[in-house]
Amino acid sequence: MSSYTSELSRSQEYLSFRGSVPLRKIVVDVDGIKGWKVYDSNPKTIKCPVICLPPVCGTADIFFRQILGLAAKGYRVISAEPPVYWNIKEWCDGFKRLLDYLELDKVHLFGVSLGGFLAQKFTEVNAHCPRVVSLILCNTFTDTSVFSYNDSAAVFWILPSLVLKKMIMGNFATEQVDGEIVEAIDFMVERLESLTQPELASRLTMNCVNSYVQPQKICHLPVTIIDVFDEYALSNAVREEMYKCYPNAKLAHLKSGGNFPYLSRSAEVNLHLQIHLRQFEDTEYAASENSRLNEMSCY
Repeated sequence: MSSYTSELSRSQEYLSFRGSVPLRKIVVDVDGIKGWKVYDSNPKTIKCPVICLPPVCGTADIFFRQILGLAAKGYRVISAEPPVYWNIKEWCDGFKRLLDYLELDKVHLFGVSLGGFLAQKFTEVNAHCPRVVSLILCNTFTDTSVFSYNDSAAVFWILPSLVLKKMIMGNFATEQVDGEIVEAIDFMVERLESLTQPELASRLTMNCVNSYVQPQKICHLPVTIIDVFDEYALSNAVREEMYKCYPNAKLAHLKSGGNFPYLSRSAEVNLHLQIHLRQFEDTEYAASENSRLNEMSCY
C-alpha cells in the first residue's frame, strides 16, 4: 500500500471535516456483515436531507466539501457509500433499508456517475411508493450500454484489483487541466487505491451490466442536471440523452470541472445544489434548518 497522501487529504479543510463529522458503519442487511459507510451532518430533526451517492471509484468522504459547505448554511447532507452489492435490485433493497434505519421517509438524491444512475433506478423502482422528492444528477447516464464492457461485465468478479483499477483510471483525463482538477484526480486515485477487489468489481458490474432507466416513471419530479463542458469520462451523446429523458430538468452548466466537479468546482456545485433545494423551503421537504426556522417563526 502506498504511503503517498494527496494534497486534499492533507488540507485543513479535509482534516476539519474528518475531525467534526463522524464516519458511521450502518449494517442493514440480514447477513449482519455488509455495512454502509455514512457521514451525516447537521440536525437529525431535518427529515428530508440530501443524500450524496458516489461514482465507482468514490468513497463516502469525497463529498466532504458538500457536507461542510451546505451544513454551514443549515442543510442536512448525508454521504452514503454502499457495501458490496452485485446487482441493482440488491443495491436498491439495501438503500431502502438504510433509509428505514435512518428513519427517512423522503429524501433528495445527489448522484454522480454510477451514483446518479443508481439514484434514478431507486426512484424508478420505488415509483409506486415514492421515497425520492427530487434528483440532482451530475456527470451521469441513463443507459449502461454506453460503456464498452457489457459483454465482459460477467467476469469482473474474478479480475484482479490492478486490472479493474486500470479500467477506471483510463478515464481520468490529466492533460490540459488546472491545479484544482489535478488535486481532485489525485484525491480520487487515492480513494480508488483504498477500495477492495470485491468493492470495485461489484460497482463496475452494476455500472456495465445491461440496464436502463425508464424516465417516464420519474421525469415528473424536480430534476437538476449538473454538467461540465470540458473533458470527462462520458461522451456528448450521453449528455444529450440525459436532456432528452428529462426535458423539464433545470440545467446547471459548469464551464470546466472534469470528472469530479464536486471537488474541483465545489463552490459552483454547492451553489447549484442550494438553488435546486430552495424550491422546497417552507415545505415539509425542506433540507435545511433555516427554512424550518422561518416556518416556525410564522406561528
